[in-house]
Amino acid sequence: MAANDTQEGGCGCGHTRYRVSGDPIFVNNCHCTLCQHQTGSTSVVNAFFEAERVTLLAGALSESVVTAGSGGAHTICRCEACGVALWSFYPRLGRLGLGLRVGTLDDNGAFTPDAVIFTDEAMPWVTFPEGIPRFAKTYNPKDILPPERIERLMAMAERRRAGEG
Repeated sequence: MAANDTQEGGCGCGHTRYRVSGDPIFVNNCHCTLCQHQTGSTSVVNAFFEAERVTLLAGALSESVVTAGSGGAHTICRCEACGVALWSFYPRLGRLGLGLRVGTLDDNGAFTPDAVIFTDEAMPWVTFPEGIPRFAKTYNPKDILPPERIERLMAMAERRRAGEG
């Protein structure tokens, strides 16, 4: 997808709609037990964007705070009406970046994961796709992402260190 392209998505009941612009910085398919418990599924696919690239078009969100793998506050933003998780804010980037639930996109095949992570916590019968790097825990984004996406990630991290978000 070109940087000026947009995707739209929403919740299961149709109350909440959003738009996201451009390509994600990275996309992870996470199989950690926290994600399993928080989604009630085998894993979650998150596309990470700068928060300003996501616009709420309709509806309202509620927030649930749970513990992230780092031990910090992980805020899940849900449709206020039906409770579907649309995106999350994670401790490292505060409100500057978010992990958008790819399954809530109208075209939920728009983004392919860059990595499958926490495979050692996956349910024992799960199989992993060929051609996507997989990691027992996590990885260093610099090892697999192109420089332009690393630059976007580092710019957000620098803004966070400067006190934003």
